[in-house]
Amino acid sequence: KKVVSSHIGTNLETGRQMIAGDLEVELVPQGTLAERIRCGGAGLGGVLTPTGVGTIVEEGKAKLSFDGVEYLVERPIRADIAILKAHRADESGNLVYQRAARNFNPLMAMAADYVIAEVDEIVPDGELDPDLVMTPGILVDALVLSGEK
Repeated sequence: KKVVSSHIGTNLETGRQMIAGDLEVELVPQGTLAERIRCGGAGLGGVLTPTGVGTIVEEGKAKLSFDGVEYLVERPIRADIAILKAHRADESGNLVYQRAARNFNPLMAMAADYVIAEVDEIVPDGELDPDLVMTPGILVDALVLSGEK
């Protein structure tokens, strides 16, 4: 019904549905998208950003001004379900990511009511280095072992 994304250019099906009018697409600058998700997970009312002021992005949004700088009020984003991709998990659902998977996955885990993590490997509790865990198991509702190796 609706997708909120920073980019859909490489997703042919999403583009087709948008052009056909079957899918509402809200394009959001990537940093703003991350902050809106973070706010949703933290229980905040939104974020102020100068990104998008004076462009089509500001249409229908409240603006505030501080010290001569205009900001858009961006509302938080929450999800019913988040599907994450992680490299490793322990049996308690603690997640370790690789590379760019660290960018949005921990934020989405905080901002969703039900979190499913697809992982490359599930190890016994105690085998993950705690310093590498980016999403604690308390946020993860289900683990699915990836078919890829």
